[in-house]
Amino acid sequence: MAHDILIVDDEADIRMLIAGILNDEGMKTREAADADQAFAQVSARRPSLVVLDIWLQGSRLDGLQILEQLMRDHRNLPVIMISGHGNIETAVSAIKIGAYDFIEKPFKADRLLLMVDRAIEAARLKRENEELKLRAGGEVELIGRSTAVNHVRQSIEKVAPTGSRVLVTGPAGSGKEVVARLIHARSRRADGPFVGLNCATMRPDRLEMELFGTEAGVDGGGRKIGTFEQAHGGTLLLDEVADMPLETQGKIVRALQEQVFERVGGGQRVEVDVRVIATSNRDLQAEIDQGRFRQDLFYRLAVVPIRVPSLAERREDIPLLARHFMQRSAEAAGLPARDFGEDAMAALQAYDWPGNVRQLRNVVDWLLIMAQGDPKEPIRADQLPPEIGAITPTVLKWDKGGEIMGLPLREAREVFEREYLLAQVTRFGGNISRTASFVGMERSALHRKLKSLGVHGSEKGKLFVE
Repeated sequence: MAHDILIVDDEADIRMLIAGILNDEGMKTREAADADQAFAQVSARRPSLVVLDIWLQGSRLDGLQILEQLMRDHRNLPVIMISGHGNIETAVSAIKIGAYDFIEKPFKADRLLLMVDRAIEAARLKRENEELKLRAGGEVELIGRSTAVNHVRQSIEKVAPTGSRVLVTGPAGSGKEVVARLIHARSRRADGPFVGLNCATMRPDRLEMELFGTEAGVDGGGRKIGTFEQAHGGTLLLDEVADMPLETQGKIVRALQEQVFERVGGGQRVEVDVRVIATSNRDLQAEIDQGRFRQDLFYRLAVVPIRVPSLAERREDIPLLARHFMQRSAEAAGLPARDFGEDAMAALQAYDWPGNVRQLRNVVDWLLIMAQGDPKEPIRADQLPPEIGAITPTVLKWDKGGEIMGLPLREAREVFEREYLLAQVTRFGGNISRTASFVGMERSALHRKLKSLGVHGSEKGKLFVE
């Protein structure tokens, strides 16, 4: 996507010169001669970068004053200051306010282009860093090799480069936001912002303000830039879109169709270039039938539908996920990662996971901190949280459960028989006749079985195992 550069200078020849240099490099340019024109251009569509002259003849604000307001309303907007009458003090003041850099006229085209590229890249890295801090711990990869996950992965690869709107459905905690982030990361908008808005956690009367922003004076504050505008040039995630009020749904329809909206309390049309990805854990068709969701919005959002399976539908991915989460949690906590015994892993795969992948991640965090025993030893089934242990098959809670679950049936049966008969013989004080009677075997048959399993008796009735 071509960068959109706003050039603010009172001299038409300078604006034309800079525009020509940037246009030759494939960038789009807009121009403004004074403060009012500059603010109008930024309000209509936020640029990728502003080239701003310090001395603006006939303008009600000079470049530094414009810079101050831009930094207040659009703190991540990169600005390069230019001046033919610059000095060190002016340059320092501009950078302190928030400008990326300062360049004196006349300047070489190569120097301007290098500075523009660096400023845009620095802004992108800063934005990504802030997003990572806000979403520390959020997954950015799709873990799994199951058929269901591979199908989702193929859908992402197909739809990501197209720019089409996508509706991602699936149960809560299944990874819908991960899918949305992967679509953005593999799209032509990957260098643009990824902005998310959770409709389920927002009060209905606040949702419209969060989406479209507000003009100064509304809600007792200054101008607020909404998520639609923040996502300009990138992707807007509408998380749990079924929770959006019907009135707001109608305004979203228009914004999606025209890529134009008005801030709350204002009348100026704001243009944006935004790709919208929506998610929902509800059946939107049922919501439409109940009159709670607009059909026209559904068709605009669901250009390409992707369904994320529940964790219970892809149990074969649980070992990969559990070990991935364990490694990540251990690194974050500064603790050694623990392995999972076969019995514990079998129990995790047997559980239904109503909270899906999110619940599994939380369980692994709990196990790293709370599981008893030597941290160097694998986690056993009996160390799992109560909600999982309550439905764990009894055999997995046995102290030999981990050994059994790692063996083929024939070898597992031998381990069980050996431990069972050893326990019974010990129970009856080494008396083979009583043991044979209790377990339902002939005395001679029990002798042969014990010998074949490596369990032998001494002359004093003690047992020993080979």
